[in-house]
Amino acid sequence: MSEVLVVRGEMQPWTDHTSPQPALAALLADVLPANRRTLVLGPHSSLQLESVLVHSSDVTVLVRSVSDAESLAESFGPNLQVIAGALDGLQAAPFEVIVATDGLDRVLGYDSAELTWSERLAAVHALATPDAVVVLALQNEFSVLNLLDRRPDHLRHGDTDWTPLHDDDTRPVSVDQFTAALPWPATVYADYAAHTLIDTTVAATARPGHLPTRLAIEALEASPTPLLAAPTESVESASRAGLLAAIPTTWLAICNTPTPQAIYTPTLKATSTTHGWQITSAPIDPTPSGVYFDPTVVPVTIPDGVTVETTLLRLAAAEDVPAFRKLAAQLGEWATSSNLLLRWDDVVLTGDTFTHGVSGWVNPEPVDKADLLAAAWLRFHHRLIDNHRRHPWPPWMVGDDLVSAWLAMSGIDPVPATPATAPHAESIAADQLARAKELTAALSAALETQDHSDPDLRTALADAARARHDLHELQGHVFGLERTLNFRNKALKTRENRIRELRAQVQKATADRTKLHGSRTYALARQVARVAQLRKPRKLKKALRKYTNKLRPRR
Repeated sequence: MSEVLVVRGEMQPWTDHTSPQPALAALLADVLPANRRTLVLGPHSSLQLESVLVHSSDVTVLVRSVSDAESLAESFGPNLQVIAGALDGLQAAPFEVIVATDGLDRVLGYDSAELTWSERLAAVHALATPDAVVVLALQNEFSVLNLLDRRPDHLRHGDTDWTPLHDDDTRPVSVDQFTAALPWPATVYADYAAHTLIDTTVAATARPGHLPTRLAIEALEASPTPLLAAPTESVESASRAGLLAAIPTTWLAICNTPTPQAIYTPTLKATSTTHGWQITSAPIDPTPSGVYFDPTVVPVTIPDGVTVETTLLRLAAAEDVPAFRKLAAQLGEWATSSNLLLRWDDVVLTGDTFTHGVSGWVNPEPVDKADLLAAAWLRFHHRLIDNHRRHPWPPWMVGDDLVSAWLAMSGIDPVPATPATAPHAESIAADQLARAKELTAALSAALETQDHSDPDLRTALADAARARHDLHELQGHVFGLERTLNFRNKALKTRENRIRELRAQVQKATADRTKLHGSRTYALARQVARVAQLRKPRKLKKALRKYTNKLRPRR
């Protein structure tokens, strides 16, 4: 463990949290000159420090936290000179390289003077040689993530993120202001969620469906920041207006040195050419989901065109089902069984054919054509429905049935329809899409796409509006049922009263009948009736005589 030098402005106990940024580490590896005296200003991750140490023999790190300084000294030993203190407390000879990829917000301590951003930049300039290579970051208050962050301002920065307020008039708030404020010539990169770096000149000309826009959306979708709405629509609107470079989370200036690549991500580097994009891919560690990134399947050159997903979304919004069906059929003819997973948001449409993009995610085992197409359509379904895009299909068809219909458009035989056995029976297409759902989940996990089980505010409001509509309809249905029941209840009461009246009449008639049967008049009437039925009086006389003789006593 090397000794930690403490200067004025140190903070203890304190910790400035950092996160590894593979894309930024790759950029530093390309732009930092070798064997220069280097100053790393502010908190940086171990991955970034390793990138700096590979190129520089004399590296000094200035952090305001004493505990962070001790941890760095223990981790890197004598290879790194660690200083704990504030920027205004550092007195040293000028450095040939200055790296401040965390910006100038976390370089002052409790006892530091309230320096403005321009004054902090002047202090950095004083520590640099005239031709020093400077890498400086600036957080963007107008970023999409900041504008859509659902958390109130006082919850976005906790005890672990002590930063000055951004109400400084000297602080740049745009690419042009940032470039003008720098005392060195610079190339500025737009950093999206600490995942993707894009040259601002390239980002300014990117349009929806083009590679820079796709990579920016993918980076922002993987951000853990809780958002009011999905960032896709905002990013596409900004790119359509030529403002993609105005909405990143951070800007990164590379001063006094050329930059070899226009785009940096954890898996690739890309530079713009007259024929499209020149791609250099790099492998990454396997993911627990099973799929892995294979750089050998990524084309070296990718045409600069829109993706299949962008075209499909436009056709769905225009309700042009015949054109949608035609494009789906072309995709079915183009796709083949392979290990490479299909993504319509990465397949580029070039004329009447298609080209794979920069997504090199493959499955360990070959996948049938039907399952590859089903997985691609499932991913498209999520991006269509979750982002509340317009489409011509009825709401009761959304889900597995809609994906199965798209598969049929692509030439895959549809599942034969069967009558439902229960009101909420699972769709018959569920078995057809079972393998595709596994592939889609594995790809989402590999891309670090956030789980949407906790919906954003827009989705919650849409669900609430739909619930209110359903509740209104159900209340009307309940009212109709109650009215019908009231009518039936009244009819039943009328019928009950009539039955009671008839029952009372029957009881009265029964009582009168019983009383009549017990009277002498009724008995006499019966005897008379019987006598009236006699047709042979002589025979009756003979029978009576015979009966009388039997009753006489014998002598």
